[in-house]
Parts: sequence; structure tokens; C-alpha cells
Amino acid sequence: MTQVWLNGAFLDEKDAWLSIADRGFTLADGIFETLLGVGEKPVWLPEHLRRLREGASVLALSVDFDDRALESAVTGLLRENRFPRSAVRITLTRGPAIKRGLWVAEKVMPTLLMTCAPTATLGVPQRVVIARSTKRNEYSPLSQIKSLNYGDNILARREALVRGATDALMLNTRSHAVCATVGNLFARVEGEWVTPPVNDGILPGIARAKILGQISAREASLTEADLRSVDAAFISNSLGCYDIIEIEGRKLPPCIDEEPVAALYETP
Repeated sequence: MTQVWLNGAFLDEKDAWLSIADRGFTLADGIFETLLGVGEKPVWLPEHLRRLREGASVLALSVDFDDRALESAVTGLLRENRFPRSAVRITLTRGPAIKRGLWVAEKVMPTLLMTCAPTATLGVPQRVVIARSTKRNEYSPLSQIKSLNYGDNILARREALVRGATDALMLNTRSHAVCATVGNLFARVEGEWVTPPVNDGILPGIARAKILGQISAREASLTEADLRSVDAAFISNSLGCYDIIEIEGRKLPPCIDEEPVAALYETP
């Protein structure tokens, strides 16, 4: 039975219960982090805990455990579940509300849940389309944190699947291409690697920050015209990198193996 960690205690997943009044469930009032575990070692854990606290600050959420306790929980979860490679998800919500309403003045007890699942070593190549059903709001503070509100990403992914692709590239309100549904975008334009800037409405990805210097990428807005002329592209997130082998039906060559990025994921 898979083990989880809930509010300070390790439990079998069947014994972990959440309140039906939890605001993460009723209002998506919370944040999350997903990080890679290699054996019993979490990858980039300090960066993930820092971003968790930054996101919590944006939503005025309380994190009732210090970093040492959270690190112990993550490593304990990896040790208990014994997967060769794991996806660890840390979910923080405002907790169960005492009464209905969009905002609660009284203090509630936050919910902090960690789960662990096996994940593959190699990323699956992606065939992407440009999402037309929704856009990313670069003016919202939520665009730069790991909010539980993933509605736009879900719409874009559903559109991609309906159109026969595996993922979608999302545009912002200025029609700049900003990201995939679950990762940052890197595109090679005229031989130079480019990734959209944070003020275009992207999540400042932890893997993105590591890769930027590794491949000497520059930050610049990408237009749809740019996407039509890229000669290679990939998606990055904290679990790995994924070749984009097709954009709107135009074939692209795999490129991940040519770049020194895979080794980054083996470094805690």
C-alpha cells in the first residue's frame, strides 16, 4: 500500500481523509509543488520549498511546518514507498472552512498533504498544437505560482487531445506563446535557444532556471510566427524534459539528447 504524509503523519493512502469542506476541494484555494525523487533523494528540494512558501505568501496561506520537518517528510515518503524514480506532490490548502463563503475571516487549520507515485525515466515526445479555447492571463498573480486552479490548463490539454495532439502551447492575452499545459517552453530560433520571460505570464519553473544557463538560452517573447520558424523545441518541468516533435502538424527533430540537460535531474 502506498504511503502518504498528511498534516505531520505517515498513513496508508486508504486511511488519508480530507474534509468535504476543505477549501482546496471547494474553491481550489491552495497551491502545490511537484518534485522528482531519485531513490531516496529528492531533487531540488530547497528550491521547491522556497517556491511553496512564496506561493503561500501570495495567497496568505499558512505553512505550519519548518523546512527541516518538510524535508524529513519528503525523504521519509521516498524511503517508505521505494520507487526507483518518484513524483512527489506537496499540496497545501487553506483547510476546511467553518462556514460557506468566498473569504473566511476566522483562522482555519491548513491542510498539507504529500503523495508519492512512480514516474518514468524518459519523457515521451510531444506533438503540440496552439490552444485556441483559452489564454493565459499574464496580469494575474496566479500565473506565477503553482495554484490549484488549473482550469485553463485542463481546457487547453483537452483541446489538444480532441485535435489529435498530446499537448498544447498556451498563448497569453497578447498572443505570445508562453508555456505548455504542464511545463515551460524552450524553442530554438535561428540556432539560438529562447524561453519566454516571466512577465509573459509563465510559472518561473525550477527546471527552467537550471536549464537557462546550461544551454545559454535567452529570455524573449515568442510569437506565433516564431513558432512557425523554430528548428527545435522542448518542454521542461521538475520531472524531466520532453522533445516537441511536432507543432501544428510541422515536424521537428528530437533535440534533448543533443543538449546537456538530462544530468541536471540527477543532482539533488
